[in-house]
Amino acid sequence: MFKLAVVGTVALMASAKHHPVNHDIVNEIKAKATTWVPHEVHENPLSKLSAEEAIGLCGAIVGPIDSNEASPFPAPEEMTAVPATFDSRTAWPGCVHAIRDQGQCGSCWAFAATEALSDRFCISKGVQVVLSPEDMISCDHGNMGCQGGYLDRAWVHLTNVGAVADSCYTYRATEGSCPTNSCPNGGTFHRYKCAAGTTVAARSISQIQSEIAAHGPMETGFTVYQDFYNYRSGVYRHTSGGAVGGHAVKIIGWGADHWIAANSWGTGFGENGFFRIAFGQCGFDSAVYACQAGN
Repeated sequence: MFKLAVVGTVALMASAKHHPVNHDIVNEIKAKATTWVPHEVHENPLSKLSAEEAIGLCGAIVGPIDSNEASPFPAPEEMTAVPATFDSRTAWPGCVHAIRDQGQCGSCWAFAATEALSDRFCISKGVQVVLSPEDMISCDHGNMGCQGGYLDRAWVHLTNVGAVADSCYTYRATEGSCPTNSCPNGGTFHRYKCAAGTTVAARSISQIQSEIAAHGPMETGFTVYQDFYNYRSGVYRHTSGGAVGGHAVKIIGWGADHWIAANSWGTGFGENGFFRIAFGQCGFDSAVYACQAGN
């Protein structure tokens, strides 16, 4: 495993004593930000959450890779040239699945992992399946369910154990029993896995771009600051507020100077659930994971 700096909710809660959606921070963003705009407080669906609930949306343990620690995953092969811009939604129509909502559970690490692998089953196998984050938070005992998780451990789990379909085990925003040979919802029981030995860890912009252009979306983790909760549109750059916690999302493409990502805070967040973030911001492109779809 990578030794990751703990940038989780508990470690940073002291820096987020007040609700991250508030008029003061919105006004500060308006005064400082040049590439993105915030929601007005009354328009922001996250304003309806308590401060504790908003902070609880961050559930990834993320940080820069320790260069002295050997990686359990190889880097992806790099292309000699990558497109200047790329969007998986247009490259593989119908394979980038709908925005989801993790609710009051720090399960972003499971959502982004299952969403990336779901897309890749469609892209490489022609299999339309939405994998179950509920199965991940209930069965991946190397992680902490609704209390958060490590991204690299999630991909080890998807290789060794896999995940059932969401139709087999629908999301409850709480840890449940791990299904072993039957679906709680009924239907055919099957665990979808990574192909053995195919998980990669991309550590640079060019590696991430090469892997996404060749095979589809990937999972990343980054540090969330208070201003991110107020994002409405544009290319996000950290502008105001302290660190709140770590968060995991799915990268689906890029523009000239930014990534395009799918969040798991519902379609009311950002650009219909998606957002754009500048290269190099908040540790976003320091450790990014995916695998090839297996059985």
